[in-house]
Amino acid sequence: MTPEKLSLQSADGAQINLDLLYQIAPSCFTEAKGAAGKVHQVVNFDVLRQLLGDATVETGDEFYQFSWPGKAEARREAARSIRKTLRPYPSESVNWDTTQNLYIEGDNLDVLKLLQKSYMGKVKMIYIDPPYNTGNDFIYNDNFAQSAEQHDKEQGDTDELGNRYRKNLDTKGRFHSDWCSMIYSRLLIARCLLTENGVIFISIGVEELDNLQKICNEIFGADNFIEVFSWVKTSTPPSLATKSRKTNEYILCYEKNKSSIKYNGVALDGGDAPLLNSGNPITVLEFDKDKVFFKPSKFPNGLYKAHCKNRVELLDDIEIVDGYATTNFRLKGEFKWSQDFLKAEIEDGTTFIIKSDEFSIRFIRAGEGYKRPTNFIKENILTPLIDKPNNGVGTNENASSHLNSIMDNTDVFSYPKPVSLIKYLTNFIIEDGDIILDFFSGSATTAESTMEYCLEHTDKSKLKFILVQLPENLDEMLLKADNVTKVIIENGIRFLDKYNKPHLLTELAKERIRRVGETISKCATSQNKQIDTGFRVFKVDDSNMQDVYFQPAALRQDDLGLLFDNVKPDRTDLDLLFGAMLDWGVKLSLPMSKSTIDECDVYSINYGDLVACFAENISEKVIAFIADQSPLRVLFRDSCFHSDASKINIFEQFKQRLGWSDEEAMNNIRVI
Repeated sequence: MTPEKLSLQSADGAQINLDLLYQIAPSCFTEAKGAAGKVHQVVNFDVLRQLLGDATVETGDEFYQFSWPGKAEARREAARSIRKTLRPYPSESVNWDTTQNLYIEGDNLDVLKLLQKSYMGKVKMIYIDPPYNTGNDFIYNDNFAQSAEQHDKEQGDTDELGNRYRKNLDTKGRFHSDWCSMIYSRLLIARCLLTENGVIFISIGVEELDNLQKICNEIFGADNFIEVFSWVKTSTPPSLATKSRKTNEYILCYEKNKSSIKYNGVALDGGDAPLLNSGNPITVLEFDKDKVFFKPSKFPNGLYKAHCKNRVELLDDIEIVDGYATTNFRLKGEFKWSQDFLKAEIEDGTTFIIKSDEFSIRFIRAGEGYKRPTNFIKENILTPLIDKPNNGVGTNENASSHLNSIMDNTDVFSYPKPVSLIKYLTNFIIEDGDIILDFFSGSATTAESTMEYCLEHTDKSKLKFILVQLPENLDEMLLKADNVTKVIIENGIRFLDKYNKPHLLTELAKERIRRVGETISKCATSQNKQIDTGFRVFKVDDSNMQDVYFQPAALRQDDLGLLFDNVKPDRTDLDLLFGAMLDWGVKLSLPMSKSTIDECDVYSINYGDLVACFAENISEKVIAFIADQSPLRVLFRDSCFHSDASKINIFEQFKQRLGWSDEEAMNNIRVI
């Protein structure tokens, strides 16, 4: 019995869906022989239809749906596995050994697929700012109807890194269809990454707002729609607009499963809110003496007679000692609540404060210090408005000015989102230790906002971010840019030349994170706080393994030498380690350590969750060292062993040292 090999490819989306279906309808599964004669589980659709009753539809019947050319293939592509990996780049990272933040360069469809095994159900919040499809911006060139090589050859739409990224002109016949396919496949996978109470925010312009909402209704479910928030993006709309001067953009909000969780909007005045509400019926409420705090500067110790001043009447004489009445008392006024509702609030931990002699009582809900995000109502349009005066949220101009101060007083990013906007959305639902994902990260605003939020909230100082961005080649972009964007790209190129960096958007974004991280780290130190301002850099690349690793049956006689080492020659131990972590479903952010035993490097992830050694001639001492860590998983390279007999020997040693059964050893030991 020898250890099994890892598959080393992304999750199979179809298999994920089958596993989920099996959990709720196992009786519709049966076994059948596949093309190669191997028996596997399949779905009996006749049984599934019987289980669903009348809630099915046959293809070809008329039914309500949103469709476009390429949708079916985009759905299939989302489920299709890939043989790629994420390669680590410690030299481009900050605090590599300790940080739990990730910055990943590559096509975000590939990255989302690669993250599925490790981060499925683990991301609390997703914020993305995808291309708006204005006719002047760039989108991923996902033509799934033909091979990538064929399509790229025809279109000439790849950069020097092989990335498909092109300008989506409104003169093209598939203008909306291409955009819908691009966003659809990515959102299908993104939903899987959300926690059960997770939330996604998507910034969008008016151009694709309607289509995006239809797509999200299908993927997340219309019942899980929360709101369309309206953000005031500019205080200086173009005066030469021929039809309307656009001041706003929109943010769609969906939950994976709509919950009763209350969103935190702007901070309440002193953490409290008024109980009075003009226009409500006048009622009498009795308050518990221990639940109402009187501000001592306004209410020194003493006796206070029943009286009426302005809108509230005190119906009982009370004595106040050290901020609290010595007896229960009644107030009369236009209150929002009934006595029963008041009782229920008190049982939930709500307390009250009175700050003036007008007895205008205010409530403080347990664990709260925020208003709900407020709706802005105008001419029957119900849209929560997010702006600077009411929410402290800045505009594009504010964001550009802020970034200029960071990047040597140079404008190097087009239309960046303000940090205050992402922090405002983060505050809605986030809890300490949560993960925030942005897979259209652009200028990396989400990284800065996450670090700033941690600095400003002591009780939520351990948030983590994952940013994904295509390494757009600025020289290539310059050839296709309009005059305004061209100036910004040229600024970015000069900035990168100044620091001898490649002409990539990701290089600008990483530099931004480094600079703001350094500033935030200094602020945290001065306040005796610990904030994670680092990030681990990963880049999408082809598989670490030679093709024969995946298709040994296709091996030719002249390929036999590859059997001695089926790892590509340019790959390092860290490449193999993190590639295996992706395949085994281990988070890429976990702490890592390295020890050298008998001249063999041994890597430990999260203090023994995964222990790996890729050296040749592994000795008994190395095996003993690994076993002493009581590992949950053990990983070796195929070339570590000279024969199957040596593999079996290692297998048996771990069984003996750790008390593993055959099944445990088979599950816990792998080779690549």
